[in-house]
Amino acid sequence: MGERIRSIVVTAMVVALTVSASGVVGAQGVAPTTDGTVAESTAADAQQASGYSGATVSFETRDDAIVNYAIDGETLLDSVAVESRSTTRSRLGAGASLDLSAVTRIGGSGLSLGSQTDLSASVAFDSGAEMTAHDGSQGIFVVRANDEAQVASVNLSGDASAESEGDGRVVVSQENGADGTFIVVGDGEVTVNDAGNVTARIGQDGSLVFRPYPDGRDDSDSEEERLIAQGTAAAEVTVSQAESGGEYATDVVNYGQDTTVEVSEQSASTVNMTVERSEQQGRVVIASLAEEIQSAEDVQVYVDGEAAARAESVTELESATQNGDNSRFMVSNAASAQASGEVLVGINHFSTRSVSVQDGGSSDGGSGDQSDGTTSGSGPGFGVVIALLAVLSTALLARYRD
Repeated sequence: MGERIRSIVVTAMVVALTVSASGVVGAQGVAPTTDGTVAESTAADAQQASGYSGATVSFETRDDAIVNYAIDGETLLDSVAVESRSTTRSRLGAGASLDLSAVTRIGGSGLSLGSQTDLSASVAFDSGAEMTAHDGSQGIFVVRANDEAQVASVNLSGDASAESEGDGRVVVSQENGADGTFIVVGDGEVTVNDAGNVTARIGQDGSLVFRPYPDGRDDSDSEEERLIAQGTAAAEVTVSQAESGGEYATDVVNYGQDTTVEVSEQSASTVNMTVERSEQQGRVVIASLAEEIQSAEDVQVYVDGEAAARAESVTELESATQNGDNSRFMVSNAASAQASGEVLVGINHFSTRSVSVQDGGSSDGGSGDQSDGTTSGSGPGFGVVIALLAVLSTALLARYRD
């Protein structure tokens, strides 16, 4: 009888371990590493044979252009080509002026797909420019000239139209209601060319930003674009969570070249970051939390541990960045259909500042705790332990009766 009991116990332990292992893999979507942590997705997971495919953004690459730039499966841009300004001038001929509206097509320099993560992908152009597409920030991309002036040519999708808004912006609209805006930051200009597409000149210290709005663009978006175009808004931080749940992640878009943002903690309703800038003048940082902001009154912002004052207008926010007495913040798009709500933080001066954005009205109360993805007491691991104890109890009872 002792041998039969030992056989039952061994069988139960094998079954328990098998179920436990499959539960962990099923819960996380990937097998754990030897140290018990979940392995991060490799670049190959995000890379197709000739492009990038993330949760939001996808595009392909060919020898001279990025093609089929799509957000949530909807193509917004048929192609994006970049070449040095000197190459464009030489093609036009000696003495010819660079009239952007007349530049409807460029040859495009060679390119290669660079570094990739779950939240972004970069493309390096042979002309020296670099594009970074931000999957974690609803598909924003930034093309930087990197010390040599560039020309960019963008062909729109078939049902899209473009309109210049002046001050370095071109707005693209689609029949399905999706919008997007091209913004030149720093030296450069962008316009609608004679073919109805978009052409931009990017100065050696400038960049071209594309900011898509899958659900449409409103006045708050326009104000944020203006701040980006004039260099007042230096960075944008977006907190997101994978559809399967689990840990929160942050994606940082740098609009200015002299400002860096490092996020130290994030949750559904909180993001803590360090913002560093080489110059003293203040700047605006845009923060988008993972959960929708239901009430602007519940949002609190702290800069270096001190509560920032609320700004009643964008003008007040801008004034704060000009060496104001206090940093200020305001909330745009709160509880709207267009966005979950962005918090604009006007930091009054630099060099290194700690910033905390919290929404006290969210489900987690702005606690700031990072989700660690651990299994709760009702998860597979706990259930397996109960099952194992039950089998052992049965075996011991059988031995007692014998």
